[in-house]
Formats: sequence, C-alpha cells, structure tokens
Amino acid sequence: MTDEAVRAVAALDDELRRRMYAFIRQSQEPVTRDEAAQSVGISRKLAAFHLDKLVEVGLLVATYAQPGGIRKVGRAPKLYQPSDLQVQVSIPPREHSLLAEILLDAVRGQRPEESGPQAAVRVAGDRGRELGQAERRRLKPGRLGTERALTYVGHMLERHGFEPSRVAPTRLRLDNCPFHPLAAKDPDLVCGINHAFLTAYCEGLGATTVKTALVPRPGACCVELGATP
Repeated sequence: MTDEAVRAVAALDDELRRRMYAFIRQSQEPVTRDEAAQSVGISRKLAAFHLDKLVEVGLLVATYAQPGGIRKVGRAPKLYQPSDLQVQVSIPPREHSLLAEILLDAVRGQRPEESGPQAAVRVAGDRGRELGQAERRRLKPGRLGTERALTYVGHMLERHGFEPSRVAPTRLRLDNCPFHPLAAKDPDLVCGINHAFLTAYCEGLGATTVKTALVPRPGACCVELGATP
C-alpha cells in the first residue's frame, strides 16, 4: 500500500467529496466548479475547496478551458476531469495483478513442449530475474553477502506486500501471502509461481548466497529465504 494510495482514499472519506468525484467520473466531459457544486447541492466556493483537494491527491486533473471547446471572451473556467491514477488498497496487501500478468504471459507464450503450469513457472522466473537485474543496475551493490542481500530483497518484498520478518540475521520469513486467496485454491501452481519468481529475483540481484525454500505456513507466504547451506 503506497502513501499515494492512502492519501487518495483518505480524501474520499468525506461524503461530499466522494459524491463529486463519482459525478465527475461519470461525466462525459470535463466538469466546471458550478456543475460539481450543483451535483451535490453546495456553494461554488465550498466545491472549489473539495475539488482542489482531489487534484492535490492526484484523483482529478484541473485545466482552464471553455466547456465543450466553445470560444468566449474572458478567462476560461477551471475544469475538472478524472486522472489516470489507479488506487488499490488491500489489508492485508494483495498482488493479484502481478499473478495475472504472469499467467497471461504464460498463456500467450506457452511453448509446444510445455504444460500450462510449466509455462507459468518459467514466465515467473523470467519476470523475477528481470526485476532483480533492474534493481542491481539501479543499486550497483557490488558483491553481496547474505545479510546485505536479504536487506535488499526485503525492500522488494515489502513493496509487493509479503510483509517480510527478519527472524534471524540470515533468515527472512514472509508473514503475508499477496496471492491469497488464489493460492488456497491451487497451492501447487501459485506457490510454484511464487517460488520461481522469488528465486529468480535473487539470482538477478546477484544474491548468490541466498536460498529460497518452500516452507508452507497457514495464513502466510509459502516461501522462506535464508543462507545457502
């Protein structure tokens, strides 16, 4: 869950703001302050306050133009329309989009000699390796020992909602499964994808002394990371 998502959701806690936002999303054209105010029955001044708050958190975009593109003398009014911001808040965190992307790529790129699950595991490995390599290029960490490698890996795991717990200097336990409840429906497939993704991520990062192991725990992620024996 990002700070951006939390701010956006918090802004919609106000009922008037939420109703104006829904009205603007349903409108076919950008909306003026007067139109937004009228939609919820408040003054133009109060509507402006709420609308600008929605712009501040990234849910709306404001421009100056004449409604419908009509040219008029004088200053153009401020118009509001939805931004491209996509907000998803889940407690505990979920990463269904990542799983869906892996499965979609597997379906599109399945090789003749592969089964569906085999293609999914291969694609998960490719995706994890690419992310790990990109992170290594960004960080330029040099040679990684186990403890420092797990610190870097832990940062990625936090971003993806795994809720890593450092139970020992060279051991990471993952307290949340971001692919639940889909993992419960087909643990062999989803846990296999997860294991392949995390293993390849460590490889791409250059964390050669880190080993990923399948250690299923109820309500938690099936993968544990630790030092290579």
